[in-house]
Amino acid sequence: MKRSRLESLSRRRVLRGMLEGGVVTVGLPLLDCFLNENGTALASGAALPVRFGTWFWGLGMNRKVFVPKTIGPNYDLPPEIAALAAVRQHINLFTNFDAERDSAPLLCHYTGWIISRTGSAPMRNEDKPAQTLDVMVSNKISRTTRYQLLNATSDGDQRTTFSYENATSVNDAEPSPLNFYKTLFGPGYQDPNASSFTPNPRIMARKSVLSGVLDQTHEISQTVGAADRVRLDQYYTQLRDLERQFDLQLTKPQPIASCQAVAEPKKDPPISTESTIVALRHKMMTDLMVMAVACDQTRVFNMAYSAAFASTIKAGYEKPHHTDTHEEPIDETLGYQPTTSWFLRRSMESWAYFVEAFTKVKEGSGTLLDNCLILATTDSSWARVHSVTDLPMFTAGTAGGRVKTGIHVDGGKSPVTRLGYTAMKLFGLDLDSWGTQSNKTDKAISEILV
Repeated sequence: MKRSRLESLSRRRVLRGMLEGGVVTVGLPLLDCFLNENGTALASGAALPVRFGTWFWGLGMNRKVFVPKTIGPNYDLPPEIAALAAVRQHINLFTNFDAERDSAPLLCHYTGWIISRTGSAPMRNEDKPAQTLDVMVSNKISRTTRYQLLNATSDGDQRTTFSYENATSVNDAEPSPLNFYKTLFGPGYQDPNASSFTPNPRIMARKSVLSGVLDQTHEISQTVGAADRVRLDQYYTQLRDLERQFDLQLTKPQPIASCQAVAEPKKDPPISTESTIVALRHKMMTDLMVMAVACDQTRVFNMAYSAAFASTIKAGYEKPHHTDTHEEPIDETLGYQPTTSWFLRRSMESWAYFVEAFTKVKEGSGTLLDNCLILATTDSSWARVHSVTDLPMFTAGTAGGRVKTGIHVDGGKSPVTRLGYTAMKLFGLDLDSWGTQSNKTDKAISEILV
């Protein structure tokens, strides 16, 4: 019965008219008849969009109080990850995976995350040997959204980013909740659930100018040599992406039931790396990020809790987290550095908040998290010696039902790149393998695949 009704009614049916000189299309809301019988896909058969995200924390773990004793489902939660209890069923934990340096030097707080996110070991601190995996995925799944990807950080520094196209094109992170709100929900935002839609005349003018530029670029490419033609083709592709973004801003978005109004922050948190301020900024940025994803402003996103050399401080304690990893003695009774562990437990609290925030948004018959795959990585395992073996990692979400959750996976000293490779294959990237030298892999992590 539902499908027969769709013969005369669909989300493509719109009301058309004129408003302030522009064509206006107003889509129908996301009615039940637009979903299948289970609420897991559109009634046309098109799946709900699946999104990809990353989360980062600095300075690894204390293995003794971080790594569970049990492998597989229903793993135990040692003290350093006890904060994950409420979201454990949504999370997979990966331990005993290694980042291989081969002939490359150990670059402190850099080598580990670069390998995890690019598949290759850097030779110098300036090296960016390949695109980060979030960019690769965004090129596949996020070209039809307002933003191809979003980057945010909770440590207050826009340079705290783990995303880049190449050595000269780094995706800076937004550190201000106020600025993030204005970017996402300010004057340029088109509410998909609004009853009216007014095309922005400035965007119309820019698109008109761009069309002329595209025509001229095409004409020029017919008259230059092969090398210049390649450069012009790359430029032409960038202009086409810009044109696509203009088109999106001039078209009434389809209604999205999970997209809700977001309150503008009254003010930014103080400029501080004190742990409670970092947690507050992380919470504010997370809430904005979650709704940006729910409103389909992007399908790829990155959040950093801290820099790799985390400078988070504890009120009343004289050393920041990074310094503490090197200078705090190991407690002979506990067998680890207690204050360093205190800092790591705060990062896990924020990771738990990030995951839970995605579960609170209903989407179809499940939640927004059900239609996400989020990777969480760090720069080292034991930061005291900058170790990049036994790197801990997490995933959250089921990627639209394609990933099992609640599992602890022991990597058996296999390459850390297996997780990134698994993620990219899940999002349809045509890769026979990923990584270079000892980090090259063609083996997905089968334990989590449905």
